[in-house]
Amino acid sequence: MPNPLDAAAVRAWCGLALEALGRERERIDAINVYPVADGDTGTNLYLTLESAARAVEAAFDGHASAGTAPGLADAIGAMAHGALIGARGNSGTIVAQLLRGMTEVLAADAAPTDAGGAAEALRRALRRAAASTYEAVAHPVEGTVLTVATAAADAAERAAGTGGAAEVARAAHEGARSALRATPGQLAVLGRAGVVDAGGCGLVALLGALADALSGETSVTPVAVRADAPLPEAAGCEAATRAAADGCHNPDGPAFEVIYLLEAGDDAVARLRTRLDGLGDSLVVVGGDGLWNVHVHVDDAGAAVEAGIEAGRPYRIRITHFGGATRVKEPAMAARAVVAVVPGAGLAGLCSEVGATPVAVRPGEPPASGELVQAIRQAHAREVMLLPNDPELRHTAAAAAEQARTEGVRVALIPTRSAVQGIAALAVHEPGRSFDEDVVAMTSAAGATRYAELAVAERQSWTMAGVCQAGDVLGLIDGDVAVIGSDLTVTATTVLDRMLSAGGEMVTLVLGAQAPPSLAERLERHVHERHLAVDTVVYDGGQHGAPLLIGVE
Repeated sequence: MPNPLDAAAVRAWCGLALEALGRERERIDAINVYPVADGDTGTNLYLTLESAARAVEAAFDGHASAGTAPGLADAIGAMAHGALIGARGNSGTIVAQLLRGMTEVLAADAAPTDAGGAAEALRRALRRAAASTYEAVAHPVEGTVLTVATAAADAAERAAGTGGAAEVARAAHEGARSALRATPGQLAVLGRAGVVDAGGCGLVALLGALADALSGETSVTPVAVRADAPLPEAAGCEAATRAAADGCHNPDGPAFEVIYLLEAGDDAVARLRTRLDGLGDSLVVVGGDGLWNVHVHVDDAGAAVEAGIEAGRPYRIRITHFGGATRVKEPAMAARAVVAVVPGAGLAGLCSEVGATPVAVRPGEPPASGELVQAIRQAHAREVMLLPNDPELRHTAAAAAEQARTEGVRVALIPTRSAVQGIAALAVHEPGRSFDEDVVAMTSAAGATRYAELAVAERQSWTMAGVCQAGDVLGLIDGDVAVIGSDLTVTATTVLDRMLSAGGEMVTLVLGAQAPPSLAERLERHVHERHLAVDTVVYDGGQHGAPLLIGVE
C-alpha cells in the first residue's frame, strides 16, 4: 500500500537509500572515471547519505524529547542539511544541492494530504532539484548526474496526474535509469571505458529508494553500470576503470581535491566562485542561508583555502591528493600515525603541529564512522592510534577502527573521553617504541587526566548539582554537572579547586571561541596563588560548544 509523502516517508527514504548505496558502493567506485578516475564516487555518496540519515534521526529524536512529531518540512530540511555538511566529492556535493532543491519546494507549504497534491508537490520538487544542480556547477557537462537528474524530472512531469507520489517517484526512477544507460554516448570518457556515469548511478539508486519508500514495495535490482552488460561483475568494472584511468586521465590536470564548509554571505560566495573558477576545475558550490559546501579541483590547495578565508569562515577542510596527478609525490606509507577528533580549529592546528591527523567537528555535528575511516586512510600509516575524545563517539570510533582493520591497518582505539585527555595522550606519544608500548603509554596518560568543561545551560533542567536555569554556567567534572554558577570565571575557579583538592601536577586550559580574553590569565593566577607547584598550560582551542575545557593530571 502506498505511503503518504510525510516525515516518516523521508525517514524511510534515508534508510533505504543508505542500504542501496551500501550495496552499490563498490560497483560505483569501480566505474568512477569522470571527472577524475579516483574510484571513490560510491563511497563519497554513501558518506553523504550517512550524514543525511543521521541528521534526520536527530530531528526525530529532538521532536520526541519535546513530545511532538516532525513535519515533512522538518524531515526533508534535516536530510538536506545533513547532506550539505557531510557532502563528499563532486557527486556528493551535487546530491546535497539536489536535496536542497527538493526542500525549497516541499518545505514551502504544509504537507499535502491528498494523493494529487502530493504527486504535484513531488513533481515540482524534482524539477527544482534538477535545476538547482545546474546552478551549483560552474561548467555543467552532459552525460553526468546532471543529465540523469533532468531526465528524472521530465519523467516525473509526464507522470503527474496519473497517480499519487509513489507513481511519480517510480516514473522518475525509471526515467533516470533510461538516461543513465545513454550516458556513455554523451560523454567521451565514459564511452571509451564502456561504463555509465558513476554519479548518475548513485542518483538512480537514490531515486529507487525514494520510490520504494513511497510505494511500500522494496526492490533490490542492482543498477546497470555498463551499457553492454546490465549486471556486470565487480571485477569487470574494476578492469574497465583501470583501462579508463590509464587511457583517459589527464596527467596535467589538477593535483588536489579541496572541500570545505563555509560560513559566508551570498555576495562573498559569488566572488569566491569567480576566484576558484580561475584556480581549477570541477567547481561546485552548494548551500545557502549563510552555510555553503565548496568543492574544487586545483593545483594550489593553499590558494583555494585562502580564497575561502577571504570569503568567510571555512572549516572541516579536506584536501586530497589525486594519485594519478603526479605533480607531487604521493606520501609513502608511514609506520605509525595518530588520528584525533577535536572540537575546534585551534586544537586541529595543535594536532597537526605534532604530526597527528585531526578530524575537526562542531557541536551537534559528530563525525560519522565513514569520516573517521577516511581520516585513517589519509594518515597513510600501517599502524594508527584513534583518539575519539568524546564518550558519545565510542561506538562510532569502534566501528571505524573495525572497518580500517579489514583494510589491513592496525588500529588501536585510545579511550579518550575529552580533548584534554587527547592532549595528554599525544604528549607521551613516541613513534620510536613498539606499537603496543605506545598504546599503553597513551592510554595511561589519558586515564590519569581528569577532565572538566564549562557550558551555558540552554533551558531549565535537573542536574546532579541541583536545578539550573537557562543562562546558568555549568561546571561538568568527568561528564557530570558538579557546579552551577552565574559567572564564568568564578565557576571555573570553583571547578579547578575541586579537581585539585585530590592532587595534581599540571593543569591544561583550552579556551573556547567565546571565552573572555582575561579568563586564562585570571585562572593561571588563581592556580599559582592557591595551588603551589602546579603548572598550567593554555591552548586556544577555538571550540564553539564549551567556553573552557580543563584537564588535571
